Amino acid sequence: MLKNPIPKVTNQLQHRAIGIINGKFTPNGTDQLNRGFLIDNKGGKIETVVLGKALSLLKKHIDLKKSYYWIVYPKNKNTQNLHLQVAGIWDPYQLNDFPNNSSKINISKLLEELDLKDNYFSVRGELVFVNTQKKEIVIKICSAAKSKNLKNKHFKLVIKGEISLELLHSFVSLDINRDGNSLELIKFEVIEKNISKITKIKG
Repeated sequence: MLKNPIPKVTNQLQHRAIGIINGKFTPNGTDQLNRGFLIDNKGGKIETVVLGKALSLLKKHIDLKKSYYWIVYPKNKNTQNLHLQVAGIWDPYQLNDFPNNSSKINISKLLEELDLKDNYFSVRGELVFVNTQKKEIVIKICSAAKSKNLKNKHFKLVIKGEISLELLHSFVSLDINRDGNSLELIKFEVIEKNISKITKIKG
């Protein structure tokens, strides 16, 4: 069974921001393996932090001279300064339960079978800002944790693209492509309109 690096959502209003990038990870130093840069196939550098679970994989299985498909969470303050958090490494042959005798099908073809591709991101959250002049939108993504102690456990992503102002405060699902340090909208789907008003009425 081929494991999907970006699993299907389990809830219609599930927030998330997750993507897959092929490239080499270059740590800042041997004493600081969890911080460095992801260098893509075009030589572009993105500031990157490796999270706990992925760090043990990195130490045990990863050859830093080779390219891998990295499962990442994106963060940014604008469309020019993408920052990544590595959550996992997608290698169907080395790290997954995929038969090794499958004549090493090209990994990018395996991705296509899953309807994915290099530099693809899935973003789901509330549309909180639209800049029609700059052709930019801002999506607010909330943490899955519902604990009252975790106030402000949300973050915002700035994405290049256009969505109608009429859809402000709607819950949207976006297909995103990374270009350099920018996240660019490919297409979107409105899951629920005016979610903020619904939340206020319920609350």
